[in-house]
Amino acid sequence: MAFLLLLVMLTACAAVPQDLSGKMLTFPEQTNTANVRLITSAQNFSAVTVCLRSFTDLNRAHALFSLATSSVHNAFLIFKNADVIELYVQDRRANFAADDYKLNVWQSVCSTWDYTSGLVQLWLDGKPSIRKFIGGSRIGTPIIILGQEQDSPGGRFDADQSFVGMMSDVHMWDYALSTCEIKRYVEYLNFTPGNVLNWRALEFVTNGRVLIEDQQMACMM
Repeated sequence: MAFLLLLVMLTACAAVPQDLSGKMLTFPEQTNTANVRLITSAQNFSAVTVCLRSFTDLNRAHALFSLATSSVHNAFLIFKNADVIELYVQDRRANFAADDYKLNVWQSVCSTWDYTSGLVQLWLDGKPSIRKFIGGSRIGTPIIILGQEQDSPGGRFDADQSFVGMMSDVHMWDYALSTCEIKRYVEYLNFTPGNVLNWRALEFVTNGRVLIEDQQMACMM
């Protein structure tokens, strides 16, 4: 009992909100252990927007954002696979062409889903895809992981699906952002930060070899 209490206390200390402005998460190796668990008290979503920036040289399949619940491991998943980006909502999948997904450059990836319409949409560097019907039901209490794809809630990671590279500016909202608001995010302009996950006040726990570093940006000559 004392050990469990200490574990809870340590986890709570590790999850104090941090301002990660100008920072990035570095996942330096392929592994089935290294991950970052993002913590939020929000639950029961009827809409979702997720935006993030990533930098990788991976040609293989890899997870960009994995949200599971106690009953569904692909409750909201952004997954790069071959020449498409797969968006999952409650285990239902929609594929989007990813011709503009580039290696070894920072790219912004945003996706939206709305329960009322059942539509999902993807933006790569601010360029929107078509809108596709995926349906889905409301999303309950989330378990959110960066760096791995959850094959069971909070676990069963596969190294061959792990993310290797850098990630930054992760935000999540419980509503579908407008195209103009997504453009402001992509162009580093003033935008409303995520009300579910906010990179400027992020609660998280790192597991395994994950580094928090200053974000590397292109030099201005």
